[in-house]
Amino acid sequence: MAVTNRTPRPAVPGGAPADGADSAAAVRRRARRSRRYRRDLRWSPYAYIAPFFLFFAVFGLFPLLYTGWAALHRVELTAPTDMEWAGLRNFTRLLGDDFFWNALGNTFVIGVVSTVPQLLMALGIAHLLNYRLRGSMFFRVAVLTPYATSVAAATLVFVLLFGRDYGMVNWLLGTVDIEGIDWENGPWSAKLAVSTIVIWRWTGYNALIYLAAMQAVPHDLYESAALDGASRWQQFRHVTVPSLRPTILFTCVVSTIGATQLFGEPLLFSGSAGASGGADHQYQTLGLYLYEQGWVNLHLGRASAIAWTMFLILLVIAAVNALIARRLRADQ
Repeated sequence: MAVTNRTPRPAVPGGAPADGADSAAAVRRRARRSRRYRRDLRWSPYAYIAPFFLFFAVFGLFPLLYTGWAALHRVELTAPTDMEWAGLRNFTRLLGDDFFWNALGNTFVIGVVSTVPQLLMALGIAHLLNYRLRGSMFFRVAVLTPYATSVAAATLVFVLLFGRDYGMVNWLLGTVDIEGIDWENGPWSAKLAVSTIVIWRWTGYNALIYLAAMQAVPHDLYESAALDGASRWQQFRHVTVPSLRPTILFTCVVSTIGATQLFGEPLLFSGSAGASGGADHQYQTLGLYLYEQGWVNLHLGRASAIAWTMFLILLVIAAVNALIARRLRADQ
């Protein structure tokens, strides 16, 4: 039997023979993996954020465009597909509608009465929580509890508190010989009662925003102010508040937007009045007026015009915010 001398093939790591075909296959596999890696690196971020844009398109962009189109037509909620072109008629009608101007005025008054005390109280609470207190975490959670409470539950409790005959607020007024107030039917008392609900729900939320901003203020500023003989009140006025100007502006804008869209509190404040906001519409906001036109009177076109008017108001607020923020940055 003849023995043939054969030169062994050079081995590669792993013991596999390194012939030309195997080397070419390995190169192709590496190339495919490299292409998949590049595609994954390029398109994965878009895939991660795609659900947000999908939901925004369905529940945000489409309703916005549809209401804009409906605002230019005469259309009823009972037949939303039967549209009659009206142009800007729904918008011009609002200018001569006393109920619209009443709702706009009520929204402005409730917004001011609720926003100003709310932010001042939130700033004071945040200043107290910024110091080292025993059980500070408990107090931080406690101030956020009203925000986590249901709007319906909170409003129903305040309805009982502001009751005309058996409410606790009138009982407290009676202890100091002040006659009880008909909170629901008074033109100003109703606005004050609704504003109180808003203040109670949102003060703690804004306080935590201020607290987070205060904790970002460098302690060197406070130490320098203390060495100059500044009291705690002077440090608050001349160090804390100027450092929080962007945050204060942010909370003012957000609170104004929330006041413009106020709906749940005035709707539930009087179950019998419903969307009318009282017997004389004394606390009917723009949100309630929109709901009344669209879901009570079934005028979908008019309701859409009100919605877009509110949207334009918010755009004006955003423009004013941008202008003020630019001036604040220029002054720094």
